[in-house]
Amino acid sequence: MSMTDPIADFLTRVRNASRAGHKKVDIPASRMKREITKILLAYGYIKDYLLIRDDKQGLIRIYLKYDEEEKSVINGLKRISKPGQRKYVGVSDIPRVYNNIGIAILSSSKGIISDRDARKLRVGGEVLCYVW
Repeated sequence: MSMTDPIADFLTRVRNASRAGHKKVDIPASRMKREITKILLAYGYIKDYLLIRDDKQGLIRIYLKYDEEEKSVINGLKRISKPGQRKYVGVSDIPRVYNNIGIAILSSSKGIISDRDARKLRVGGEVLCYVW
């Protein structure tokens, strides 16, 4: 199976698992996916994650977070920059997701960072996705 957009696959797996009420989801690992996972943990969208080493590329096991009413903390995930149409922004054009309720994740010269960190560091970059 050929995968042309691994980040979209990552987001889709997390979205589907949270909507289905699963406690965890396993995703094939990569450096970019690990960095996105760290941002999701830092902003409280997931409970925890675990890196599982194997003979291939490894796995990231993400433990999803739910509120008292068993509703997922993640209300939505949206891929913005796609392989066929990249979306780059300067520091003054960094989007605010749902009036700062959500976050945008960017790939910049400082690495994979959230929109808030990008504004603090005064850097723009490629908008990978929105999380709210």
